[in-house]
Amino acid sequence: MKTIALYGGSFDPPHLAHEAIVKALSKLDFIDKVVVMPTFLNPFKETFTAPALLRLAWLKEIFSSYKNVTISSYEVDLKKKVPTIETVKHLLKSYDKVYLVIGADNVKSLPTWYKFDELKKLVTFIVVTRDMIEIPKNFIHLDINEDISSSILRQKINGSKIPKKVRNKITQYYKEHNAR
Repeated sequence: MKTIALYGGSFDPPHLAHEAIVKALSKLDFIDKVVVMPTFLNPFKETFTAPALLRLAWLKEIFSSYKNVTISSYEVDLKKKVPTIETVKHLLKSYDKVYLVIGADNVKSLPTWYKFDELKKLVTFIVVTRDMIEIPKNFIHLDINEDISSSILRQKINGSKIPKKVRNKITQYYKEHNAR
């Protein structure tokens, strides 16, 4: 059986918590591959700071040496907001099982996701700890000890929170673009 963990997000900017999540997912023996997929534009947001192709390039550089980790341009290539269920259906054409990775801060809003009732039948959720939010027992928990937020990083760029491989590029970009 070919199983994947789909880890999607804006990654605006990618940071050490994102890297820690991928490392932890890679160690799970029931997952064959981690698919990191940046959004073109998050369905719950109206804008982005760094363009999708740049975020995609940063992720490819960060994870270039990781075994069994693929950076997918699927949503970026579509150049639009892509509902998670559309991405999952696309991946199920190539994989037998999809574990969908979300942050604990997203659990409460899951019922509002597009076609959530159908989505929850297609995936198994892996929920990453965040902000001391309690995770319901019916989800797989992934404990990560990195308390970093992309939105806070955009406001006050802190290079120490960015992966070394791309630290200079990312901090320079956000400083130049007066990120909010």
